Formats: sequence, structure tokens, C-alpha cells
Amino acid sequence: MPNTPPLRIDGRYVDRRDSVLRQSAIAAVLILAATTLGATRPAHAADAGFTQFIASLWPEAQAAGVSRATFDAETRGLEPDYKLPDLILPGRPATGAPSQAEFVQVPADYVKEASIARLAAEGQKLMQKHRTALSQIESRFGVPATVVLAIWGRETDYGRYRLPYDTVRVVATQAYVGRRKDQYRAEFILALKILGEGAVTRKDMRSSWAGATGLTQFLPGEYYKHGVDFDGDGRIDIWNSVPDALASAAQQLVNKGWQPGLRWAYEVRAPDNADCTMGVPEVTKPIGEWLRAGFVPVRGQKLNAAEQAQPASLLQPEGIYGPAFLTTKNYFVIKEYNFSDLYVLFVGHLADRMANPLPFATPWSASTQLRSKDVEAMQRHLTRIGLYKDKLDGKAGMQTRAALGAYQKSAGLKVDCWPSEAVLRSISSSR
Repeated sequence: MPNTPPLRIDGRYVDRRDSVLRQSAIAAVLILAATTLGATRPAHAADAGFTQFIASLWPEAQAAGVSRATFDAETRGLEPDYKLPDLILPGRPATGAPSQAEFVQVPADYVKEASIARLAAEGQKLMQKHRTALSQIESRFGVPATVVLAIWGRETDYGRYRLPYDTVRVVATQAYVGRRKDQYRAEFILALKILGEGAVTRKDMRSSWAGATGLTQFLPGEYYKHGVDFDGDGRIDIWNSVPDALASAAQQLVNKGWQPGLRWAYEVRAPDNADCTMGVPEVTKPIGEWLRAGFVPVRGQKLNAAEQAQPASLLQPEGIYGPAFLTTKNYFVIKEYNFSDLYVLFVGHLADRMANPLPFATPWSASTQLRSKDVEAMQRHLTRIGLYKDKLDGKAGMQTRAALGAYQKSAGLKVDCWPSEAVLRSISSSR
């Protein structure tokens, strides 16, 4: 080692070579300590269990057509992501999905006019850009081009939004400690199968926290059920091929019962004496019967005899406040794509706006949503008194709103079918 000047440390001079040796020794001790401490951390034990669990899935993967080479390559070094929502972790509270906007925002926040207007304008441009493929999709599947474009716009902002998670890691974690282990066990194996077939690279196979992937967000199982090679290149590519992604979305809607030529919903004005507790899928009447009961299509829209004969349910997303809709079977088909009324409203309205620039005739109200735990407390009480039979999830969906309306009737409160502080106080005092 060449001669080097001494180094000043803590007010004294030491030889640099001695300093380097001392630092190396200290670093070695720190590394050893960190390794020893890390070996005793519970997380590593859990990860070992995860590795063993993944290895145990090889026979199922092999039976599904996954090669050993693919299985080993895609699972090598795979670690669980314990920060995902919807997990059940030992010693920790069950995680939910608080970031899923359709369940925590009021309609005005989710179906934002600025977002709808921007996506509608962009959708009109894409309608021209992909006119040939969209025309063929509409002809083959009977699903309007505007509807599949609206799904694409809502799911990934027409491909501009990069999904944040690695699909394989997500479905593997959900299979290991998720609420729906059996479902995700199958999704994990099918994700490996997709990669093994070369449909997409692991780098491009990004997903939501729930494992939905591609331009129109399919779970791996949905890819195999509904995927379409529409551009004819020999593979189903919902990640990079717009024709494949949009045709696959159309095929999924058809497979779930889409009826060609039928609107998703009609906006109406409800009469003053309308009973908001009827706003559930189980209460279905021909549209003409709703009209005779005083429901009026907005902006003077006239419905022909065939339209009036169609069965429909009442939807009042904000109870008696804000817009009201008569929803057809196709409304519930879109809801099968994403089980949220606000999602369907967004997609349906966005599709309409690509053809007509008018917003909803009735504006959303300024209502606020209670915290999820408060809504869940209401659901528990409504269940105890026999008014509610659905999930305890803290979400003010159709069944919850109808049950709240029934409670308001029995308690002599204003019947608006909306979770409010007044209802919460009444329920709290009656326990």
C-alpha cells in the first residue's frame, strides 16, 4: 500500500490502514448481528411458510399445464406482500380495502364531472382511431363501442395508468393469507400458465391489489374464460393489443348476459311519494309500470313500447337525494364486471357522454358518507332486528340503503334511505 497521510479521528491521528481494518471489523460484526437478529424475526418464519406453501402448489400447476421451468423461474425468490388489502394475518387485525374509491366516496366524488368530461372527449378520439375494430366488436358481440371504451377508460385511463403491482406476487399472497384463498390459489396457477404461454412478460403483467391485469383489468381466470384474440396474431394480448382487450371486455359482458340493443339505465325524476325502500334488485317492474306510478324520464325523453315493456329496478344512489334511475338487466351485467353501483354509474354515464354531452339532469347532493365502521354498526343492528341480511361490510349499497329506509319508517324518522348522523344516533340509543 502506498504511503498515505494520517487520518484525524476523534481529535487524534491514526494510520489510515489501521482505520480501514477497524472499520472492516466493525462492519463484519454489524452484519453478523443483523443476520442473527433477522433470523429470529417472525416475518422470516412466515416467509419460510410462504415459500413452502408455494412449493406445495407445483402438482396443481403441473396438472394445469405449467412447465417445471416456468414454475421455478417465476417463483424463485418470490416473497409475499403483507401490505396488500383483504388479508388475514395472524396476530394482526384483518385488513380491508379502504383505498377502493367506489366504497368510500359519495357519488359526487366518484362520478366527477371533470373526469367524465375529459374521458368522454378522449373516448370520442379513440372511437375514430379504433373505428374499424370497434365497429367489428359491436357487430360481433352486440356491445356498443362506447361501453367497452368506457370500461377501458375507467379501468386504466385508456392505458395511461400503469397498474402498481406484480400480478404473480399479488395472487400468491392472496392465495396464502387472503380472504379468498381457494379462488386465488387457482388465479396464481393461471397467472403462471399465462406467463408460460408467452402471452405477456412478467415485467408487463402488472395488476391492481386484487390481481386484475391488462388494459381492461382481468383476473387470470377471466382471461381464460373471456379472452379473445381479436387482432388475429395468434395470442390473446389484453396488455398491449387494444382490439384484444376491448373484444375481451365485450365477450365478458356477453358471457354474463348482455342483451344487445338494451340501455343500461334511464335517468328519471321520482315522484314525491316514491318509496326509496323499493330500490333493490328484487323489486322489478316493467318500465311502463314505473312511469304510470309517477316516475318521469328526464328532459322529456319518450320511451317506445318495447322500452316500456323492459323490466327495471329503481336505483337511488343517494337515497331520495340526487339522480334516480330505472336500471335494466344490462346494468347488472356491468355490475358483474365490478360489483359497485358507482362503478356502473361511471361506466354507463361515460358511455352515454361519448354520444351526448349532457350531464345527469339532476345534480348530486352535498351528502357526506359516514365512516365505514359507523355504517357497519348500522348493518349489525339492522341484522339483529331482521331488516338486513347482506354482508357486514360498512358499505352503503342497495340493500343497506333499503334496510335503513325500513328502519326509518319503524322509528318515525324521515325516510331518505341514506346513512346519516341522525340515523346513527337513533340506532345507538335503541341498543
